[in-house]
Amino acid sequence: MDEEERDLPVRDWLPRAAALLVGTLALATAFIAAYVGALHQPTPRDLPVGVVLGDQRAQAVMAAVRARTDKIKPIEYDDAEAADDGLTAREVYAVLSSGPDNGLRLTTASAASPAAAEVVTQVFGQAARQANLPFQVGDEVPVERTDPRGLVPFYLAVGYVLGGYLASTALGLSTGTAPVRLPRAGLRVAALAVYAVVLGVVGATIVGPVLDVWHHDVPAVAAVGALAVLAAAMVAAAIQAWLGLLGTGIVILLLVVLGNPGSGGIYAPEFLPGWLRGMHRWNVTGLTTDLIKSAVYFDRRSTGWALTGLAVWALAGILGLVTATIFRAHRRAVRAARVRPTLSGGPHADG
Repeated sequence: MDEEERDLPVRDWLPRAAALLVGTLALATAFIAAYVGALHQPTPRDLPVGVVLGDQRAQAVMAAVRARTDKIKPIEYDDAEAADDGLTAREVYAVLSSGPDNGLRLTTASAASPAAAEVVTQVFGQAARQANLPFQVGDEVPVERTDPRGLVPFYLAVGYVLGGYLASTALGLSTGTAPVRLPRAGLRVAALAVYAVVLGVVGATIVGPVLDVWHHDVPAVAAVGALAVLAAAMVAAAIQAWLGLLGTGIVILLLVVLGNPGSGGIYAPEFLPGWLRGMHRWNVTGLTTDLIKSAVYFDRRSTGWALTGLAVWALAGILGLVTATIFRAHRRAVRAARVRPTLSGGPHADG
């Protein structure tokens, strides 16, 4: 095969080679633009901070902060218990309340984003000093000391997603991007599901017992990883089954070029430019990062959409692969039916 391809005339292989190089150039350009554009100057805006409606001192300071900067977005709660629930459910990065000695207290959840917690603390610390108010800071959900910048959830998510679409691509290269029959499609889904479980366990073991980053929730991380790998693999399999080689480029664009910076990466989504800010709520990498944080640090209420989103991607990928298999099998059957009468001496045989 290699010898035959090298011996082809230039006019035969040049258009295909040129198209592949142009496509690769476009992906590389998009990669540079997305990463540099999203992360070169992270500027926090509208970081959600909870405040209780009846807390006049905290409300007054919040209003003063909002008048000076757009870094903070107040989220109002009816009472202190609701505000605390909002913090542990990852609705807000911190809660501002009245503190002892007629001062202020800021309760953060640095595990959601150390960078966001740091900015919120700086903003309200400055406001308290200007108002000459005592200021206390407490961290309700601290990040692990072994991961002080909170980077591990993102990098683990990238590894899971990368492993998922690489597995799908490898199967596509070895057996064809589209299964020839439904049983083969089922076998591919099963193979990728087994692979997803194995990689989920491997990833959780590396960040847990091996590197000793997290000392708990290894089974939960493994389950999140398995779902993430399966979602990425099935999305890739479906797109590649419908579009072939072009599909691989689209998968890279969605899962890597846009997926990684759009997830927020090492920053909270509120640090990203507006066109990327909400992307973490629907792309696989962003959903995986959020779900890993929820599994390790927060309660089950914070898993809602991230868990649902990954499950939807996995099911949509399976459906896409199955429908592509049916469509291609039907098209092959139609072609065979058209050729069969001619080969058997049908109406066109006498011509």
